Amino acid sequence: MRRIDTFPTHRTGGLEYRAGQVFPFGASLVDGGVNFSVYSKDATGCTLVLYHHSQPEPFAEIPFPDSFRIGNVFAMLVFGLNIDTVEYGYRFDGPWAPEKGYRFDPSKVLLDPYAKSVSGRSVWGRKEENGPDFVHRGQIIREDYDWEGDTPLGLPLSDLVIYEMHVRSFTAHPSSGVRHPGTFAGITEKIPYLKKLGINCVELMPVFEFDEFENEREYGGRRLLNYWGYSTVGFFAPKAGYAASAPFGMEADELKHTVRLLHQNGIEVLLDVVFNHTAEGNEQGPAISFRGIDNRTYYLLTPDGGYYNFSGCGNTMNCNNAVVRSMIRDCLRYWVSAFHVDGFRFDLASIMTRDESGVPMVAPPLLESLARDPVLGRSKLIAEAWDAGGLYQVGCFPSWRRWSEWNGRYRDCVRRFIKGDYRAAPELLQRISGSPDLYEGRVPASSVNFITCHDGFTLRDLVSYNDKHNEANGEGNRDGSNDNCSWNCGQEGETRDPEVLDLRLRQMKNMLTVLLTSRGVPMLLSGDEFANTQYGNNNAYCQDNEVSWLDWDQLDKNKDLFTFVRKLIAFRMEHPVLRAREFSFGYNGTGYPDLSFHGLTPWEHDWNSETLTVACLWAEDHEKYKTKQDAFLYLAVNAHWEDHVFRLPVIPAGFAWHTEAASSGYGRLTDTGNAFVPARSVLLLTGKKR
Repeated sequence: MRRIDTFPTHRTGGLEYRAGQVFPFGASLVDGGVNFSVYSKDATGCTLVLYHHSQPEPFAEIPFPDSFRIGNVFAMLVFGLNIDTVEYGYRFDGPWAPEKGYRFDPSKVLLDPYAKSVSGRSVWGRKEENGPDFVHRGQIIREDYDWEGDTPLGLPLSDLVIYEMHVRSFTAHPSSGVRHPGTFAGITEKIPYLKKLGINCVELMPVFEFDEFENEREYGGRRLLNYWGYSTVGFFAPKAGYAASAPFGMEADELKHTVRLLHQNGIEVLLDVVFNHTAEGNEQGPAISFRGIDNRTYYLLTPDGGYYNFSGCGNTMNCNNAVVRSMIRDCLRYWVSAFHVDGFRFDLASIMTRDESGVPMVAPPLLESLARDPVLGRSKLIAEAWDAGGLYQVGCFPSWRRWSEWNGRYRDCVRRFIKGDYRAAPELLQRISGSPDLYEGRVPASSVNFITCHDGFTLRDLVSYNDKHNEANGEGNRDGSNDNCSWNCGQEGETRDPEVLDLRLRQMKNMLTVLLTSRGVPMLLSGDEFANTQYGNNNAYCQDNEVSWLDWDQLDKNKDLFTFVRKLIAFRMEHPVLRAREFSFGYNGTGYPDLSFHGLTPWEHDWNSETLTVACLWAEDHEKYKTKQDAFLYLAVNAHWEDHVFRLPVIPAGFAWHTEAASSGYGRLTDTGNAFVPARSVLLLTGKKR
């Protein structure tokens, strides 16, 4: 709590107040009161509106005197507030001229962009305030959580195995068996499971405050919601509906507790953040906060005052405006310092490269400022390097050697090859190598490799459906991607055919083996490790039901797949050559290259050949990689519909090949020392000293 001049100069009703401090923005506790500070360049006036908790009418409205405005910031210190029961918002005066970008309406009470807690949605799916006039209000929190010495873990990015999860989906299903399903607390109950699986990083889909009732509708007897949360209401406030303790105002502490327990168990926490647009939508959308506070500052506007829509969601944030980029930087600093998160994945990050006219910039000031920021200096920064406006920057996203990228080209290439597209073979070698063709001059960890993510088919659906089945979304199956590189293995959807099921299992294991042996940073979609399904829905953004919820009964039904994934993760952790921090193909102390590629015959593979049989050999030099002894790793990938025998490379005397993993029960070392790899399967071997 800061101590500042606490002599009141003004009084209204029973409240005393005085000019406040400009920084920090938002509502902050000071000795004797609460300091309110909010920015608006174009407003002619501002009024602080105070409510008692959940009451429809304010108990006080205090206009900011002109003397309380410094530059473009309104600042006021109010004494005697009970922060446990008070809620607040602002009214802004100014011109109403939408064609010029002005959208001031003093009849609207607006949310503070820096609010650390947002009222009215403290229980998921329950409307605490009804009707179209619902107002999101700010609440004031105490930053007094006892971290017990916790700090971000600082694991090397190259050592991560990321596990992407939706907070609610992870434990909402009755089969999860947790006491607080669908919450941050529910995650903590599953930490033993995450440790058993072996991942060391969770990436949480949006946890900033959003309104699940945005675009709420009924279809097919189901209530459809804004389930994923890629539509931010408040950037500094955790989603209250994800906290079991939110009705008691403890959502921030619950999330902090979850982060602390994950850290205690060696698991980092990344947040999926959405700065490309807000929940206010297009010209017909609501005025929640930014639109009514300073529309021309916060959004990219067309010459006639409309909204550029590079996000596909109605508006686009003006990310490289000096004020907006300061807000984004303040936001990330807050989550790192107050919540101890380890890094961020930026949704549709290419939008953050656009200038005020929407034109991509070579050196966007926002991205550079985040890359060089002292507070974020050890935070992971991962970009989804494309946007809905057609800008695709995988491999060329501005990085300053700090930014990594979701590698969409990795996803597409592995999917194509494993389902039997021989034309993908030359590219596959690049992707397994860490994509040096895309990240030349950088490092393999610049590439976050994935086969599946929240957006698209689950791994099980990828091998079970040729086409998307999004009818339940109520959009005539027009939503979601049509280009999935999927294959149903001979029968669309659910089946009891043992041959089809066996092939599907092999295909899932094939893709997971390639993923977890590729250089770069692997990312798994939660539930893929036990074949979770969304029943062919590749865009379950609105499904708060069994379509999205992980069915933990599948863990018992698919123990073989879970065990396979668990062993692959452990294998990756055991062999640092798979997690190389630099691109290296030259010979090392073993007398072999760090990484080499082979065909059915060792040392005979053309990087440009189109084939369905590829083999990789890693030579792990114990001195270079700080291991106990040299080791050789060999992966044979047979995406062909026929069986093949791979001749194994000769390894030094005293070493022998051993089977580590086989996606088919028939894959094996032969009596002649070769590798028999059945159709559509992989075989992973290690060469160790006898």
